[in-house]
Amino acid sequence: MKRNKLIASVIMIVAVALMLVLTLGEPKKEPETGFAAHRVIAHAMGGINNKAYTNTQDAFIANYEQGTRIFEADLLLTSDDQLVARHEWTTGMSKKLGQQEVLPPDKQGDVLTHEEVMNSPVLELYSPLDIEKIVELMEVYPDAYVVTDTKELEPEQVTKQFELIVEAAQKKDPALLQRIVPQIYSREMLGVVKKVYDFPEMIFTLYQTQDSDEVILEFVKQTGVDITMPIDRATKSFVRQLKKAGARVYVHTVNDEKEIVKLSRLGVDGFYTDFIAENDLKQIRGLRK
Repeated sequence: MKRNKLIASVIMIVAVALMLVLTLGEPKKEPETGFAAHRVIAHAMGGINNKAYTNTQDAFIANYEQGTRIFEADLLLTSDDQLVARHEWTTGMSKKLGQQEVLPPDKQGDVLTHEEVMNSPVLELYSPLDIEKIVELMEVYPDAYVVTDTKELEPEQVTKQFELIVEAAQKKDPALLQRIVPQIYSREMLGVVKKVYDFPEMIFTLYQTQDSDEVILEFVKQTGVDITMPIDRATKSFVRQLKKAGARVYVHTVNDEKEIVKLSRLGVDGFYTDFIAENDLKQIRGLRK
């Protein structure tokens, strides 16, 4: 009996010692820095007063003050080939932005000029943005990042958009380009953007692609791009494989805290959201650190 107790004690001591060796032997994970240190990407500059899609200076500032540091901007070419922050040229968007009174009826679903956009307050009080004003905000807020949502697929249009982005940043301060993160919509778009400027971070958004998981995984291994995808594509297996391939994984667009917890437990690194700020994540119970 005593012999059995002695053997059991020895086994327990050896097991504890082994656990300590394994734990202490694990390399400490260094905290992320820069772009990777943040988990929230404010969709269309983030919501303001329960309104989404404004792409305004006011939305940027309101969300920055709540700890958010990454801002997605919808960027479209105006009819006179300037780059402004707007989600789409539709009557529905003009209505959503409360511009029925400031825009003539025939202009509410039309591609506007730069002047028309900048002289049309959003929801009567918020200030529209163009690329010049966006890089000015980046200069004033030196830890803010901008993720581009340029929507175009044709190489000629993509080139024109990114030439305007690069030109605006270089006029203000070339270092700002290190904090601009292009979204690409196809594998081919990566090369088109890189011909204009070799941005240090890129995100491949999957909502427009028909590429299989296997093709995307190989692309990640070859290029080092990060990935964002709709919620319904973010399976545990796919997320795990993407992370193993070296990508940070984001989902869009998530405004429900329970959904964020669920996705976080799948291994998702960050979330495009309208109404949840970076500081809010600290209050969400069950969120993977």
